[in-house]
Amino acid sequence: MKQLDVITFGEAMAMFMANQPGFLHENKQFTLELAGAETNVAIGLARIGLRVGWVSKVGNDALGKFIMERLKNENVDIEQVSIDDHHPTGFQLKSKVVKGDPEVQYFRKGSAASHLQISDFNAMYFLSAKHLHMTGIPLAISEQARSYAKYTLAFMKNNGRTVSFDPNLRPSLWSSKEEMVEQINAVAFRANYVLPGIAEGEVLTGFSDPRDIASFYLEKGVELVVIKLGEEGAFYKTTLAEGVVQGFKVKEVLDTVGAGDGFAVGVISGLLENLSIKDAVIRGNAIGSLAVQSPGDNDGYPTYIQLHKYIEENLKGVN
Repeated sequence: MKQLDVITFGEAMAMFMANQPGFLHENKQFTLELAGAETNVAIGLARIGLRVGWVSKVGNDALGKFIMERLKNENVDIEQVSIDDHHPTGFQLKSKVVKGDPEVQYFRKGSAASHLQISDFNAMYFLSAKHLHMTGIPLAISEQARSYAKYTLAFMKNNGRTVSFDPNLRPSLWSSKEEMVEQINAVAFRANYVLPGIAEGEVLTGFSDPRDIASFYLEKGVELVVIKLGEEGAFYKTTLAEGVVQGFKVKEVLDTVGAGDGFAVGVISGLLENLSIKDAVIRGNAIGSLAVQSPGDNDGYPTYIQLHKYIEENLKGVN
């Protein structure tokens, strides 16, 4: 069995990106790309040299083949991705924006990935990894995927692996806000590292101050909470230390999708390399800032050399 640094799992979707700015229904030409929070993280980690595996299901269709080939070309291990003959690969439409957040429409209900279940779990494959990265999306897409997620989390924690968790809230996928908060927090409480955005933290905890949000999770046994503050950077807290790390200044924000996943790439890779928490968060801020300067979800993610060059050239003033 090959050895991996990180494993993640979830739903990948084919993404049709509009070629011209404007409303989706007005566009006639689209470019096929890849979308998915967990695949974004896997691609980002692989680009900076980590050995990464992604686990899921895709349909036996052209979009599923596209996802598999794309991840293979990004050096992400897809050994445990199953081909589902009965359910399709999900996809989404994404508008092109000149600035800010694009319009996104999803076509994912009943997808192959939503049928990921505990019987698909391969213990030896997961044991080959040092770290598990999770998001809240598998918890939302189906009861089967939620059970798989919880089983995987328990297995990795019971076997001494570290776990990072990005809530990645998708309210439209939940039956109620109350269910979303309950289920997301149940998983967050068991993770080693929790990485919410400030708005997510407020929804999940009822607190608006980053210190209070972090304390909410630390009191449940989480080791480290890092809260994304957008252009202001990030706040981190453990039981022993806390701090704010300023963000990197960018000339122009083209597309914010994928910035949070890029941030996770930086923090996870930094912690696995035994960097200080501050330096890991600096790396997260750096990749997040690169992500918002590119139109695709993961187009801006750097290689290891590009990352270090970018940090060296732009670190001045980041505390």
